[in-house]
Amino acid sequence: MKKITNYQNKKVLVLGLAKSGVSAAKLLHELGALVTVNDGKPFEENPEAQDLLTLGIKVVTGSHPIELLDEGFAVVVKNPGIPYENPLVAKAVTLNIPVLTEVELAYQIADCPIIGITGTNGKTTTTTMTGLLLNTERKSGQARLSGNIGFPASSVATEATAEDEMVMELSSFQLMGIETFHPKIAVITNLYEAHLDYHGSREAYVAAKWAIQKNMTADDYLLLNWNQEELQQLSKQTKATVLPFSTKQVVTNGAYLKDGWLYYKEEAIMESQALGVPGQHNVENALAAILIAKLQGVSTEGIKEALTHFHGVPHRTQFAGEVENRKFYNDSKATNSLATEMALGGFDHSKLILLAGGLDRGNDFDELIPSLTGLKAMVVFGETKEKLKETAKKAGITLVVETENVETAVPLAFSLSESGDAILLSPANASWDQYPNFEVRGDKFMAAVKQLKTK
Repeated sequence: MKKITNYQNKKVLVLGLAKSGVSAAKLLHELGALVTVNDGKPFEENPEAQDLLTLGIKVVTGSHPIELLDEGFAVVVKNPGIPYENPLVAKAVTLNIPVLTEVELAYQIADCPIIGITGTNGKTTTTTMTGLLLNTERKSGQARLSGNIGFPASSVATEATAEDEMVMELSSFQLMGIETFHPKIAVITNLYEAHLDYHGSREAYVAAKWAIQKNMTADDYLLLNWNQEELQQLSKQTKATVLPFSTKQVVTNGAYLKDGWLYYKEEAIMESQALGVPGQHNVENALAAILIAKLQGVSTEGIKEALTHFHGVPHRTQFAGEVENRKFYNDSKATNSLATEMALGGFDHSKLILLAGGLDRGNDFDELIPSLTGLKAMVVFGETKEKLKETAKKAGITLVVETENVETAVPLAFSLSESGDAILLSPANASWDQYPNFEVRGDKFMAAVKQLKTK
């Protein structure tokens, strides 16, 4: 890592712990900053704060006292999840104290190029695919996953060497806290309406995502989903060299889908059906990853081999196994209708049974009707099962069965299926009516599929 002196003897407030806060506090301490950590969790319930205290870092826990800012901090590094409406953050902004996220720190110390990946959907899958492609055929160094994917960027940056790349998944929350952050390659997978409770408006959300390219130059590459008119228009507002990817049109200066094949420029790379993960959205993700791989010199054979054997990120249209010629897929991460709609695009509906349901947030599911049409059957569960049953009827699905939960839905769906069918968990709802999170829900699905295999 670069031994920067920007923070030497400067007072820095790290606001909020969790993984990224702990990582930022330790890094700043190593860089010679006078670090104060502030976290809402009480000290006696806060092992992270206790650990930092043993390093000689000042710790304030249990609340976010505004008077902390009287200490004359040069910088605030905040947890991305803490909103700007937080009184302490809002006060720091009025005092013109820079409010950063730890991805900015990571960039400042990184010895290697950064590949930044953002967007509403597909970030994690594209990031994972990219890491896999860049590590295939590799002779030295490695592509290191970091950021919103679960590995704090500032920790990864301390270990990365000049022979590596950091492949960084970036949320809109993280991108609001950058100043000099400058990826060599950046991707925006797509833009849909999301996180409006945090950003306040769609315009503010899009502006946060678009910030990924603000420091890029003509020597850098910005990869945009050309299926979206909005991104085509935004492409006119960047200094970066834009490369498009599309499943709807031939873009010969980028990557695209044509006649069932994935192309890079005019070179056929592989058949789309050879991808190890189903779904039109995963074709888009693969096209973005192919573009990055080609820019970094990965061979066509290497790309094809890696993507053929990539079976998805856990809980994101993840292949869960096969039982008596029925394939099972875990898309528990689909906590809204849009995510389920995208997953459904990758299957033959006449041979597909959908498992859906979960927390009732007061919305209906009419926007799903076009995507549900033609399904063989639906198994619905959770608080929204009655609503989904009505939606299924509107879509013309004749076989709709209610059940209690994911665990009972799996054997029921299997009993409704025939050889050659696929069974997809893509709930279109949050999990909190029955499960603590979508990961637990997905794990229960995987366990139920495994149970079928042993019968």
